Amino acid sequence: YKGKVVVLDFYATWCEPCRAETPHLVKMQQQYGAQGLQVIGLNVGGEDDRAQVPKFAKEFGIPYPLGFPEDEFVDQYLSDNQNIPQSFVFDRNGTLVKRFVGYDGEVEREIERVVQASLGSAALKDAGR
Repeated sequence: YKGKVVVLDFYATWCEPCRAETPHLVKMQQQYGAQGLQVIGLNVGGEDDRAQVPKFAKEFGIPYPLGFPEDEFVDQYLSDNQNIPQSFVFDRNGTLVKRFVGYDGEVEREIERVVQASLGSAALKDAGR
């Protein structure tokens, strides 16, 4: 994903804030994908949640890849705070720009702002800002 702005999202299908966040991630992928955004959803809901992911993806019309990270990978990102959802925004060089824990209207606006800034001025102009 080098050269793309990546939003790495840790979620579970049973997590209400995750469910609230998903439509915004879908919208951002559709809106900014052509400019280089790549959202990736990583399910950390446990073994029982894996079977729910296809239904979850269909329910929300998720156009971005979903996966199941290995425990070591999850520990690397979530060892200091296990709360979900958590989203990590990386710039086109793979450098972490910002980490978001939880989801509400303020987080929604800030994620979008950070994604737009990471994509560059073209995204800001296209968004009419």
